[in-house]
Amino acid sequence: MADNIFPIFDKSLSSNEKESALKQKGLVVWMVGLSGSGKSTLATGLENRLHQNGFHTMLLDGDNLRSGINSNLGFGEEDRIENIRRAAEISKLFALNGTVTICSLISPTEKIRNMASEIIGDKYCEVFINCPIEVCEERDVKGLYAKARRGEIKNFTGIDSPFEIPKSPSVDVKTNEMTLEDSLDYLFSSIINKIKI
Repeated sequence: MADNIFPIFDKSLSSNEKESALKQKGLVVWMVGLSGSGKSTLATGLENRLHQNGFHTMLLDGDNLRSGINSNLGFGEEDRIENIRRAAEISKLFALNGTVTICSLISPTEKIRNMASEIIGDKYCEVFINCPIEVCEERDVKGLYAKARRGEIKNFTGIDSPFEIPKSPSVDVKTNEMTLEDSLDYLFSSIINKIKI
């Protein structure tokens, strides 16, 4: 099969040409953290803030991806890796097109995050939505922690599946110490210079 694939990357418009047309740099804002940490809320807030400031964006949320392109994947280790691989490949395409791509994905292990970073390359910007599991479980906005504690959900990150704290994220947003507005301001100010031409 590989012998019958002929990529045309060298013939398509360059990333620089596309970024010049959009007057912005492509970037993948890879937001990681526990369920309930505030990833989706900050991702949608960031997308709106960027849009208001004239930037072209794409939001890829873990739940949205799992309802479509990743609907055939479960939550075992192999499927989690494939979930992230697909998301990273899609994000890379958007970023190379000059789009600021915001990914809201738990991405629980260093191995998974390193894979995403290697796929995306220098357009990868890791943002840790940093919130202790005790606070996330108190919030339990989707009721998932309660289900996991009752044994209704298996392989739930933070309960019976590990979450490894990112070692060196580009941005660390402590959502249990800041208001939503302050968290969003901090996130926006942390990435705005990365996308300006």
